[in-house]
Formats: sequence, C-alpha cells, structure tokens
Amino acid sequence: MSILSVENLYKTYGDKVLFDHISFAIADGQRTGLIGVNGTGKSTFLKVLAGIESAEEGEIVHSNDFRVEYLPQEPELNGNLNVLEQIYYGDSLMMQVMRKYEKALDELEKEPENPEKQNQLLKAQQEMDENEAWEANTTAKTVLTKLGITDFTRKVSLLSGGQKKRVAIAKALIQPADLLILDEPTNHLDNETIEWLEGFLSQYKGAFLLVTHDRYFLNRVTNKIYELEQGKLYTYEGNYEVFLEKKAEREEQAQVKEEKRQNLLRRELAWLRRGAKARTTKQKARIQRVEGIQEQKGPSAGGAIEFAAGTKRLGKKVIELEEISKGFEGKPFIKDFNYLVTPGDRLGIIGPNGSGKSTLLNILAGRIKPDKGSLDVGVTVSIGYYTQDHDELDGNLRVVEYIKEIAHVINTADNQTITAEQMLERFLFPRSIQHTYIRKLSGGERRRLYLLGVLMKEPNVLFLDEPTNDLDTETLSILEDYLDQFPGVVITVSHDRYFLDRVVDHLLVFEGNGEITRFQGSYSDFMEEQKLLKETETKQQKKPPENVPPKKEVRKKLSYKEQREWEQIEDRIAELEEKKDELEQGIAESGSDYGKIQEFMEEQKKVEEELEQAVERWTELSLMMEEIENNKKA
Repeated sequence: MSILSVENLYKTYGDKVLFDHISFAIADGQRTGLIGVNGTGKSTFLKVLAGIESAEEGEIVHSNDFRVEYLPQEPELNGNLNVLEQIYYGDSLMMQVMRKYEKALDELEKEPENPEKQNQLLKAQQEMDENEAWEANTTAKTVLTKLGITDFTRKVSLLSGGQKKRVAIAKALIQPADLLILDEPTNHLDNETIEWLEGFLSQYKGAFLLVTHDRYFLNRVTNKIYELEQGKLYTYEGNYEVFLEKKAEREEQAQVKEEKRQNLLRRELAWLRRGAKARTTKQKARIQRVEGIQEQKGPSAGGAIEFAAGTKRLGKKVIELEEISKGFEGKPFIKDFNYLVTPGDRLGIIGPNGSGKSTLLNILAGRIKPDKGSLDVGVTVSIGYYTQDHDELDGNLRVVEYIKEIAHVINTADNQTITAEQMLERFLFPRSIQHTYIRKLSGGERRRLYLLGVLMKEPNVLFLDEPTNDLDTETLSILEDYLDQFPGVVITVSHDRYFLDRVVDHLLVFEGNGEITRFQGSYSDFMEEQKLLKETETKQQKKPPENVPPKKEVRKKLSYKEQREWEQIEDRIAELEEKKDELEQGIAESGSDYGKIQEFMEEQKKVEEELEQAVERWTELSLMMEEIENNKKA
C-alpha cells in the first residue's frame, strides 16, 4: 500500500533541470536508498518530500495526518534545551506526554518532599500509561546511549559538533513518522556506531528514504534504490548490490540503442549527401527524420578514461616517525609512536572520533609539530593532501579555469598526456558544465572539484582525510579506480568500510588513549578479528577458574525451614500484590491530600521492595526443587 505518491514533479535550479516530470510512489515499510552524482539534486529531492522546499510543477499526494521526520546533513538544534528536551521536541501527543513526564521527574528530584511536585509526577505517569509511552521513552534513552550520549540533562549548546549530530539522529529515530528521511546519517559517525545504526534501521517498522555514501550501509538496510540522473528517476527493486547489476544492464541496453541510432543517422546522412534531383515531399520527410534523430539524446558519458596515473619520482626514503608524541589540553593523542612509511604503502587510519587520527595525518604532512620526537621526510616526496577543512574555492573562477591554474595536462605512467578537460570529464564534469562558475556548483560538486585539483598536482604521496564524507558513490568508485593504478603512497583517515576495503591493505588503529596498534590486512579482516577476540573473552569470563574444581553438592531434599518457606511463599506474594493494588487505589482516591499521598507512596515503596525480594526467593526455591527432582530421576 502506497503512503505517498508523486506525479510529474518538475524543479529547476538556475538553468539546470533537477527533476524532469518524475513520478514515483513510496509504499508502507519501503526502505529506499537515493543515489546520484553530487549536484543532481538529491538533498533537494529529500527537502521537497519533507515539505521544506517546493517544486514548480507536480503533485505530492498523501493522507491528511501523514507525518514526515527529516534529518538534514547539518541539523539545527536549540542550544537552550537539554538533550532529552531536544529529542522529545515535536507536536505529536507522544512527544508532549514524554516531555511532561521528564519535566515532572526532574522537578521532583529537585524538591522530593514537595506535594505539588509529587502530584504532577503522578499525573504525568498516568498520562504515560494512557498513551503507552513507556516503550518509546525507554527506546529514546537506549538510542541516545548507543549513540554515545549518556548525560541526558546536558545543554545542547555544550555539546561538540559530533555529539549534536548524534542527538539529531536520536530525535529523528524516535519521532512517530510515516516516512523517515535521512540525509547522510553516517557522516562523522565511527564504524561501531554505524554498525549499530544499521541494525536499528533493519528493524525499523516504518518507511524510510536515505542518502548515504556508505555502500555497505546502503546494501544492508535498503530494499529499493532510486537513482537520480540528469533529471530522470530510475527505480531498482533490491539493495545496492542489485542496483549495480541492473544499472550495468540498463547502460548496456542504452549503449546498444545509441549505436543503432548512430548507424541509422549515418545511413540517412549518406542518402541525403548523394542528393536527389528534386526536393520532393519524400526527401523533405527524410530531412526532417534526420533532424529528429540528431536531436535525440544518447547516454551520457561518465568517467570512462582509463589510464595508469603518473607521479613525480619517489625515492626509497618516504617518511619516518621516531618516538612521536602529541597531546592537547593534557590529553595524550599519540604516545611514543614509531613508524616507517615505505614506497607503495596503502595505509588506513581508524579509531573513535576525537582520538587523534587527523592529528597524525597533519604531523605527517608537516602542518603541525609533535610535542616530542622527530619526523624525517624524503627529498623526493611530493604530498597531495585532501583535507576536511580546505580553503573555499574561488567562486568567480570557472570549473576549467580552476583546474588549469593547477595544471593544463597530467602525464600517465606510459608517458602519454591527459588534458585538464579530459580529467574533468573523468571526474563527472562534462564539457557542457566545464565553463560554469564554481559559485554555481553544489557543495558536493565543489568537493569533487577540489579532489581533482589535489590529484592534478601529480603527488607521489597522497593523504586523504575522510574523503567519503561529501563525495557521492560514483565519485568514490572513480577515486578507488584511480588509486588502484596510483603508483605512489596512499594514507587515508576514513570510517567508510567499503572504501577502506578497496584502498588499503594495513591499518593503524587508534585506541583513544594515545596508543596506536598496527594491523596487517583489510578493514573487514580487522573487524572479523575483533569479533573473534570478543567471543573468546566472553567464553573465558564464563569459564570456571582453573585448578579449582567446582563443588558439586547433590541435594536430596529441602531443609525443614526451606520446605515451610516454599509452602507459604506463593501466598505471601499474593498478599503483597494485593496490598500494592490497595495502595495504588488509595493514592488515586486521595485527591489533593498531599500528606496522605506521601504516606501511601512511602508504604508502597516498602511493599514493592518486599514483593521483589519474595519473587527472587521464590525463584531460588523453585530452582532447588527442580534440582531435587532431576537428582531423583538420575
């Protein structure tokens, strides 16, 4: 059943058509991934569906009570609210009830003897019961904890950028919604958190639509793919893996169709060039036919230039680190670290956010100095550094001008040359937009242009700091293919598991305390080893201590005291449960007599403690009885 239907959606940005009368429907429970090259309008697509932007034409149809929850790439939070107030923000009844409960709980903690506060909490608890909000309340706090946020009362203004993003994710995940829309939810999350988010979305009950560059994530959580390309929307049933197969088939069919079109065009042109003696109606019709064929659009050519990249000569000596240490504000990020970078290295740097990964990359690049230790860089080393915080590109330059300011051509390994225009085409800037001003590009297109600028310098040592954060999946595939043939050194900080598996063959793992360990193998190999280590630790914790044989006492019957206790305990539990019900009834009937309510609540607390102890004792005695029965049978 469709929960949202879109008909003939049309939207432009300047002279660029983003959506050329596209139509589609989203079904209940549909898990959709949206794919497209940066600049095609993916974020705009999400905003239009979320009602944040409008389209020039088209209709979006859904029920009147339809609810959308939208997580943008850069969420805006209210700094005056605390964490719980922020994630319970919203006008749904569920959110209102939970906000009221948390506020009442907080106020009672400040004044535990205040009868008015006690009554407010009691009413809030009743509303939580009536609206079945306890499960949502527990889920919210669990999600926050899994995302690394444990101080629920902390002001949002005091959180780091990464923490704010996690709070925004938690808010989006727990809001009641018919359609959840997520724009790059994995950006700036570490690998452990991404894997948790994968699991959560796999169990998510509603429909969701997301944009992400993380291809493993996309493959594991989606069952449908939308591809936005040159204003058209292509739909694929299945996950990212199925999408790749079906897209290859579509492009192959498009290529066959284009070849037929070109052959027909050549035949028609040949006929016209032979010339007819008279301009008959038949000849005019054929001329119009040729003009129609010429106007048809063929498939777009993407990054199709294949070559082995050339670089400046790199000697045997690259970079050597000796006893490097670095810390900030008393916190050690790197301690007594030694490492030798050798020609051909493919090194990945991983670890929790804020553990010092980018700091190490900046030390290697000579941008910051270590607190102690030495850095020795070979004389032939030419570093190309793709950073997260690069200077803004000059918006008054045209795309091709920016690249030509760096280099007009680059050299391949077999001494051929490739022009700036050809490299731009390879990196998804067709000739038609190479003379576009940079200020008119999207944020993702500017990042792609900046990446190409780094590569055009022909470095022999390439540093990549989180390159996947702002690049689309197609650009990442092109970059990975480029790096496959890159003869120099590649060192990358990344949380993208797919990218790491494609590009690196050994890892530096930041432990978060200044310690850095080494791992030989891919990221998937590393994660598999970590999983086995955890399983081994769990088994060892459950294993009884060595050299201490467990005492096996054969129990034949209960003691006289235990037998009497067993005979009476079920009646005791029933009495306590009845007493608890009576006290709850008394609280409800006390009205505004706060003194009486206080007495009832104190007695209720004692009864609940006794009841819990009685149930625990019943469990112990029942296990004893089960053991006695088993021993008799043996």
